[in-house]
Amino acid sequence: MAFSKKNYILLAIGMAIVIVGLVLMAGPGSGEGFFNPDIFSARRIKVAPLVSLLGFVFIMFAIMYKPGTKKEMKKEARE
Repeated sequence: MAFSKKNYILLAIGMAIVIVGLVLMAGPGSGEGFFNPDIFSARRIKVAPLVSLLGFVFIMFAIMYKPGTKKEMKKEARE
């Protein structure tokens, strides 16, 4: 298999971070008859995109992460 169990766990964590970022971006919008200033809040403009970006970076790390074999880990432990 291309990925180990640890890779899948890291991918799931990264996807959860991205989903949290998207949820932070959600909220009520402005309509034709009214203006809602909440669409320009710091949470929706700065924090949420940063959280999503960090989640995507974490996903890239999870894809590239290659866990060592058990023999390599035992050898490093002895040294």
